[in-house]
Formats: sequence, C-alpha cells, structure tokens
Amino acid sequence: MPIPMTRICARSLGNFVAGLLVLAGLAGCTTLDRKNAVPQNLTNQSIIENMPHVRYKIWSSAGTNAMLDDIRKGMQEPGYRGDRTTSNYLALSGGGDNGAFGAGLLTGWTARGDRPRFDLVTGVSTGAMMAPFAFLGSDYDYVLKQTFTEVDANDIFVKMGLAGALFSDAFADTTPLYHLISKYITPELLQKISDEYTIHNRWLLIATTNLDAGVPIIWNMGKLAGVGTPESVTLFRKILLASASIPGAFPPVMIDVMADGKRYQEMHVDGGASMEMFIYPAALGAAAKREHVVSNYTNRQAYLIRNSRLDSDWRQIDRNTLSIMERAVDQLIQTQGIGDIFRSYLVCERDGVGFNLAYIGPDFNVPHQSEFDRHYMNALYDYGYNLAIAGYPWAKSPPGYDLPLNTAVKLQLERQERALKATPNKLLKP
Repeated sequence: MPIPMTRICARSLGNFVAGLLVLAGLAGCTTLDRKNAVPQNLTNQSIIENMPHVRYKIWSSAGTNAMLDDIRKGMQEPGYRGDRTTSNYLALSGGGDNGAFGAGLLTGWTARGDRPRFDLVTGVSTGAMMAPFAFLGSDYDYVLKQTFTEVDANDIFVKMGLAGALFSDAFADTTPLYHLISKYITPELLQKISDEYTIHNRWLLIATTNLDAGVPIIWNMGKLAGVGTPESVTLFRKILLASASIPGAFPPVMIDVMADGKRYQEMHVDGGASMEMFIYPAALGAAAKREHVVSNYTNRQAYLIRNSRLDSDWRQIDRNTLSIMERAVDQLIQTQGIGDIFRSYLVCERDGVGFNLAYIGPDFNVPHQSEFDRHYMNALYDYGYNLAIAGYPWAKSPPGYDLPLNTAVKLQLERQERALKATPNKLLKP
C-alpha cells in the first residue's frame, strides 16, 4: 500500500501544470459542487467532528502548543522508555514511482539486520503511502515490496484526459488507488498503530496541504487510529489519498469539518505542495527547548530517504511554451525538495540530532518508459535493496552545504561503489 504514487514525478507534473495553464482560458467551463470552505477568520477553529485533536495546524502557535502537549502526555505513559539512550526518526519523501527506492532500501536494511525501530516516522505523498508500514516494522516489508514491484498505472488511476480537466477536477480518477489503500489499511492495522502510539509513545505523522487556506496540515495518525470508529478508518484512508493527490493530475480529497458550530469542507491535496519531506516542525523543536520538554535520549538519529535524484538531469529544452513551462516546474520541484533537506539539516544541527540522508544516485540510469513502469520500479527497488545490504553510506550533510552539489553527489557515489564492492555477490540482487 505504500503505493508508488503521489507525485507522478517532477517531469510528468510539469506536463500536467503546463497543460492546465494552457487550458486556463477555458477554466469557466464547469465547476463541481462542494460545501463552503472554512472562512478565513475561522481557519484556526476548524475541527473534525468527533475527532477534534487528530491534527496540528503547524503554522500557528496553537498548533505547535497542541503538538507539544501531546508529546508531554506521551512521555507520561507507562510504556514510555525514558531510560533508553537512543531514539531514531525516519522521514520519507514524495517521488511517485521512485518510492521503489525507499521500499528497497528499507527491506534491504531489514535483511542486513541492523534496521532500528523508529520512534517517529513521517511521510509525504509517496512517503505517506509507505509510512504506516515502515512504522510497524519489518513484518510489513512484504507490503512495501508488493506495492512497488507488482503494481502498474492501472492500479493507481484511470485516465480521464482533457474531458476530466474541463468538466471535472483532474486529469485522472484515483478510485483504483483508494481501493488499494483500503486493501491494506484495515481496522486491525489501525489498532496496531494506535497501540504503538498510546502504549509506547511512537509517532506516525502524515502531511497534506489545505488548498483553501494554502497551509500544511500534519496529521497524528496514531491518535486518529485510536479513535476506533468506521469514520476514523475512512478518514485515515482519505488522508493517505490526499497526501498523494497531485493537484490537477489527481482529484483533491474533500474533508468535512466543523467551525463555529457550522459545517464546512476543506480541500486537501498532495502534502508535497507544501513540503517534500519533514522530520518535525522547526518551531516545535524550539518550543520544546524553551519549555524544557526534553527526553533523556543522548543519541538521536534522523534518517531521511529522498525518493529522487538530487543532481539535475541535462536536456536541451525546445523553444516552445510547453517545454519551457514543463522544465521550469520540474526545476521548482527539484529545488523545493533540496530546500526541505537543508531545513531538516539545520533543525537537526540546532537540536542535536544526527543527520543521515539517502537518495537516488546518478548511477541509476534504467530507462523510465512510463509512470509506474514495473521494469523501472523493480530495478530501482533492487538498487535500493543492494545499497542497504552493502551498508548504505548515509550522507551526513546535504549536497551543496559544505561542497558544491555535483561534487558532493560524486563523492557519495564513490562511497556507494566502495560499499558494494566490499559486499559478497551472493547477498546482492542480480
């Protein structure tokens, strides 16, 4: 279910955006009905009926304080192990079918035998699809493998083409993806996630973008799982779908809310519209220090898996409007992703958290014939798996921070090659 989806990929998203802009002159053709959006002055007050505290509006002090309060409560739970010295965090980025890299890396890490238990797992877009299974551990590696090596485009969406753009709200229908999510996200699975949160204070966070308000929302999926109603199961599934819903390409997810005693509706889309990846909100770490909400962990490590390359691919751009727009959007997404990595690095430096980054290297050059191409995804899965088996040489700073980006990527590639050469062939996938 870590469905290799989310951002169909930077280049495809560029095509979608370019096409949408060309169609802008026809934008008045049709508008689908929806409930009223939450008025601007009530944005901070909106809640999910019967589930009022399952999300954090991290752009506000109230949102940060609510998150901090939940951390305090978790540290008082009987299952909280404050005597441990080490704590590990995992952040999973977007990247569409490039999520096969992260799936392979995690399962290979398990096979190597030194994958830690993560006290915090965060996910955006494709990373959101992977996150529940990475959170629950190696027993669910089979789900990661299946959903990144055995699916194709038909398991993700149905093309609607120009008619969808003009007379609906997207180029594609993601009903197949919702069915795939529902296959794996069951009440039984949610109970396991809830137990890890309520008993052991382990956190699973997913980001979506509230498009009406233009702000990110972070959902506490452990707390949501603990609600234990059919409605909470449905909302859990919808949040994963929303985090992977590329605006324009895939339909937004409409979420009913209450504010000031009235019913409204929020439009939620890809968390990547706000951030490609995150460990935790920067302001949260600062607030925890100010208010002395600190753990006894002396060794905290953050592992960031970026399901994308960090070096830019070169190609001559045709001198026409669509080609230029596509490339510009591609570059914007690439740069935002690198910016998110830099932000995470600076937060780690400030808060005394070890920084560890993995990403797809320039040595992976299997042709990408189409979105969710099984041959491509299987090759990328094996690539990530083999690097994990070899002992992935995690980058300790973002490429471009202390060395020029291309130089840093080249040095990382050399470290990967040395690790692979030192690994017995019998352990590697062919």
